[in-house]
Amino acid sequence: MPTYPALSTRVIGQAEKALGAILGRQLAGTGLTGPQWVILTPAITGGATAGRDQFTRMVAGALKISGTEAQARVGDMVTAQRLQITGEGPAVTVTGAARQLHSRIRTTITQITQRLWGDLPAEAWPPQAACWPSSPNVPMPN
Repeated sequence: MPTYPALSTRVIGQAEKALGAILGRQLAGTGLTGPQWVILTPAITGGATAGRDQFTRMVAGALKISGTEAQARVGDMVTAQRLQITGEGPAVTVTGAARQLHSRIRTTITQITQRLWGDLPAEAWPPQAACWPSSPNVPMPN
């Protein structure tokens, strides 16, 4: 059985750099930037239940930007026809084309990370890894 380095801030930093490079390569040529990916992901995973103001706060927190800047970035996503915003019910929805693009990129990233880290046993991951969306072999909390 192979041995793995202890999970440390250095190892996490290296993994973050690797994941950033993987994401950057997948976004190349799609018309999506890194911040737009960050906006699109919660819109798909949880934004459909959020109103416009709540979603804008989610974006501001995720990107660590002001509410005004988040509102402008969400507006850019609407202009680019990646998001639709209505004044009723769950106000933020993802367009079909943006949903397909996100799915394609997410699937490819999952395949790559599975090849890179899929052989790590669950006990090699810290407890909080169960909340990470691409942690292979770690059971997700119910």
